[in-house]
Amino acid sequence: MEKKRILTYKKSGVDIDEGDRFVDLIGPLVKKTFRPEVMTDIGSFGALFRINNKKYKNPVLVSGTDGVGTKLKLAFMADRHDTVGIDLVAMCVNDILTSGAEPLFFLDYFATGKLRPEKAADVVKGIARGCLEAGCSLVGGETAEMPGFYDKGEYDLSGFAVGIVEKTKIIDGSRIKAGDAVIGLSSSGLHSNGYSLVRKIFFGLKRTSLKKFFPELGCSLGEELLRPTRIYVKAYDALKSKVAVKGMAHITGGGIDGNLPRVLPQGVGAVLKEGSWPVHPIFGLMRKTGNVPEADMKKTFNMGIGYVLIVDEKDQEKTISILKKNGFASYLIGGIRRGFEGVSYA
Repeated sequence: MEKKRILTYKKSGVDIDEGDRFVDLIGPLVKKTFRPEVMTDIGSFGALFRINNKKYKNPVLVSGTDGVGTKLKLAFMADRHDTVGIDLVAMCVNDILTSGAEPLFFLDYFATGKLRPEKAADVVKGIARGCLEAGCSLVGGETAEMPGFYDKGEYDLSGFAVGIVEKTKIIDGSRIKAGDAVIGLSSSGLHSNGYSLVRKIFFGLKRTSLKKFFPELGCSLGEELLRPTRIYVKAYDALKSKVAVKGMAHITGGGIDGNLPRVLPQGVGAVLKEGSWPVHPIFGLMRKTGNVPEADMKKTFNMGIGYVLIVDEKDQEKTISILKKNGFASYLIGGIRRGFEGVSYA
């Protein structure tokens, strides 16, 4: 008599025991991020988070979601997974920060074909580091094991952040006027945008080429390309009680030209001064290697400026001084002018 084949969930490619081991690995990392407002422990179906009524009279919640994009391909190639989690948090919290929001909590989604607990724990280690840097709690997430859906050794990563701001202190750019100063905060490098073009520029990237040292970068190509996105929460925290910030822009895909106009009111534009900030060597290397037109560089990459603040002209020196004291290199990169909209260069 023919013996019937026995099928189990594990034989189909999903190992629940490995999932449980992963939770055990990340538990201590996650708990380090918990703020006092967190009311539930790891493993709850839903995370509870109380709002501090003494701190906020008329609170408004601000939310944002994002991913890391094709930068993940380089993490797979280099087999380094402890930085992309920082990128994930940065992309989300920097966005909600533009409204003046204090990040409260973060959730992540990690999906892979075959769960490797140690590798996945490295990813969460980065997420936890990003949350600590942003001052928010990693309150939950989803780990999806989907055999056959992803290539071997690959995964996808996305996240969701919630912040809070007093209604009267929402920053929406409506107070920006001609004569205001545009302050640019230095990026850490490429951040997390434009990596489809990056991979085309360095066509045929392999693990060995990522290890190549470039004197102009001061590190290997892989180290530079995987350098995590800067988180700007502490920069705004240092300023908010001392300077009236009128507008903020997170410089992501589309560069300065595509993101700064999003916070400007009708009838005014930003005139930026060429050469007023240092451009990281990686951008020059990419321009030269890929023969990329300057217009495409500006339209794709942050070009050395990861975040922009708009303040009154009288506050520009004070703003730059405070940021410098708190570890954020910043520059007066231009001003607001009436009579046109968008960004121009002088």
